Amino acid sequence: MQPRIQNTCVRDVITVTRDTTVAAAAALMRKHHIGAVVVVDERDATRKPRGILTDRDVVVEVVAAGLDAKTMAVGEIVQRPVVTVPASAACADVVREMSIHGVRRLTVVDADGALAGIVSLDDVLLELVGPLVAVGDLALRERRFEATTRPA
Repeated sequence: MQPRIQNTCVRDVITVTRDTTVAAAAALMRKHHIGAVVVVDERDATRKPRGILTDRDVVVEVVAAGLDAKTMAVGEIVQRPVVTVPASAACADVVREMSIHGVRRLTVVDADGALAGIVSLDDVLLELVGPLVAVGDLALRERRFEATTRPA
């Protein structure tokens, strides 16, 4: 059985709304040492993901264009539709969605479509590398066993 993304994703997600200024969003990224914030609509204590603002978006869309991050709203530059995966998705499904949509981060949602987490390509790679390392170590362990049980 493949690991579920709910066990890998970051659940403590830093969020902003479409009305948040780009400068305020960038300040949150700096404060929390992250490269992206999730843009949400908040209704009745439920956060529905609407997009992801990345540090690259800030640089390419605002800084490089000479725009004022203090007056520009996040909603003005987040154009790409948000890609979500259910918390029950397998890592392989997450990788497939990232590939199909050409993104490195996905929002994880619960059964009601509310934000449950965020997962990056780095998170998925860490999850998938562990079993590969264990398999790669088999030959070394076998040689060690042979060396102790069948001396030359």
